[in-house]
Amino acid sequence: MTSSMAEISPRQLVVWRMLQRAQAQITRGLETDLLSGHDLAPAAYDVLQTLAGSPDRRLRMNDLADRVLLSRSGLTRLIDRLQREGLVERAACPSDARGLFAVLTDSGENRLSEATPTYLRAIQREFLDVLGEEELRQCAAMLAKLFATGAR
Repeated sequence: MTSSMAEISPRQLVVWRMLQRAQAQITRGLETDLLSGHDLAPAAYDVLQTLAGSPDRRLRMNDLADRVLLSRSGLTRLIDRLQREGLVERAACPSDARGLFAVLTDSGENRLSEATPTYLRAIQREFLDVLGEEELRQCAAMLAKLFATGAR
């Protein structure tokens, strides 16, 4: 066992695993609802939502990958699928011949609008209804702390 592993207590590992499982459980519920109701995986919903909130409903592929927490190759595969479905299209970047934009289409915006109530209900059921106001405040404070240290 390495010295860094020896510094993590069994209790700390349990908390880490609980965090992973909670995230997976919440995502599974969200995924079930989005797929069955709208044929959208959570990652696809996230891409559509991110593009909808961007200027001119477009983002460079690299920026989009960073915002939706996907690898470049993972985003490329997802955009390929969304493009085949007519939900996004690619557009050349005038300032960079190698750069591409992902652009939300009207069909993509319509699918997003249809899926958003389902998405919000799943978040409510899987997360918000489980925690009280004080617990949500504490959760927000803990997550903000984790995000602040993530810049290292």
